[in-house]
Amino acid sequence: MSVTDEKKLIPGTLREIAAKMVIAARTAPKARGIDTFEIKIAEGSSIKAIADRMSHIADENEIPFFARDAGNILDCPVVVLIGTRIRSIGLKKCGMCGFSDCDEKNENPDVPCVFNTGDLGIAVGSAVAVCMDHRTDNRIMYTIGQAAMELGFFDTEVRVAYGIPLSATSKNPFFDRK
Repeated sequence: MSVTDEKKLIPGTLREIAAKMVIAARTAPKARGIDTFEIKIAEGSSIKAIADRMSHIADENEIPFFARDAGNILDCPVVVLIGTRIRSIGLKKCGMCGFSDCDEKNENPDVPCVFNTGDLGIAVGSAVAVCMDHRTDNRIMYTIGQAAMELGFFDTEVRVAYGIPLSATSKNPFFDRK
């Protein structure tokens, strides 16, 4: 007979769920089929580095919730990171970014294309749907994405990113926080 304690199962299972989240985000629909994403899984010392950077951002900018979120992720075995590059998709008529067309937007490379950020939202939604299917605690956090970008975890062209920490506890640690 064999008996396995849940504490031995949870980290590996969360890693498997994170891998499924990566697939869900990767296969999410994208405008004109143009893929601008980078998707990664952070574990161990990478999560600690992200939390340290979040704490630094909190102190440097007097934004306490960055520190609160940093504390939240320190006990998570995995964090899914999803970011998008900012590239227009080459439409002749759009203007939703505030410019008349993609050519004019391309003269302003720091301005996000609405399709890049819209596609990112769909991908993040697909990823957290996997968490729902597996009853996994999670929360979408821009604070994690900000720190991951500053740490160089993404290509320098990635300008918008989110992090999704995963947990399996009796109460979701990412809600009802101080």
